[in-house]
Amino acid sequence: MQSMHIAVAGNIGSGKTTLTRLLSKHYKWKPHFEDADENPYLNDFYEDMQRWSFNLQVSFLHARLAQVQQIRKNNKTVIQDRTIYEDGYIFAPNLHSMGLMTTRDYENYMALFNVTLELAQPPDLLIYLRATVPTLVNQIQKRGRPYEESIRLDYLKRLNERYEAWMDDFQSLKKTKILVIDVDENNFSESAEDLGKVIRLKTIRKVPGLSGQGFFCFMKSFLINLLPF
Repeated sequence: MQSMHIAVAGNIGSGKTTLTRLLSKHYKWKPHFEDADENPYLNDFYEDMQRWSFNLQVSFLHARLAQVQQIRKNNKTVIQDRTIYEDGYIFAPNLHSMGLMTTRDYENYMALFNVTLELAQPPDLLIYLRATVPTLVNQIQKRGRPYEESIRLDYLKRLNERYEAWMDDFQSLKKTKILVIDVDENNFSESAEDLGKVIRLKTIRKVPGLSGQGFFCFMKSFLINLLPF
């Protein structure tokens, strides 16, 4: 079976790392985690977003590109916790629009991001975890990371708005398959029953097609909605 690149996208606290871990265990995929805790700028960023926003975004971009290159060299199916697209299309523009990144830094970052993007390839499947701000806050509080205690509600709200807009744009480009999971309705992180619904109804298997191509088979459910390719 040909190897595939599956990526999990979503706002802070949506459950990306948890779903990556659970699906990798079930399907025997190789997981690639974000390792946000290892970022040398993250603690400083949450203390002073305006001062450290550019440094943080460049650091994440560098780590994400290295991860994507490693994934493409791998001959196994992998599942990735957060994508390189979220850095440049969601987090950096959001910081700039909120006045937390200067225009000079933003333009410099986006120039670097656009060059970096030419070296990356989109995943074969993008799983988007959609969650409202109350759900995000609840899950952020449960995991209890000290540096996340100061996250502003308006910051999460604006990120959510950008995620929705990005999903619409990404879908229109038809670069990859997109699967949306409603985290408000599916508590896969704590409920074995809900996780079972994801595993059973989100059946992913490669089916041979014409000219050696393949396609993904997805089973419908009221919790998981497949956006048309």
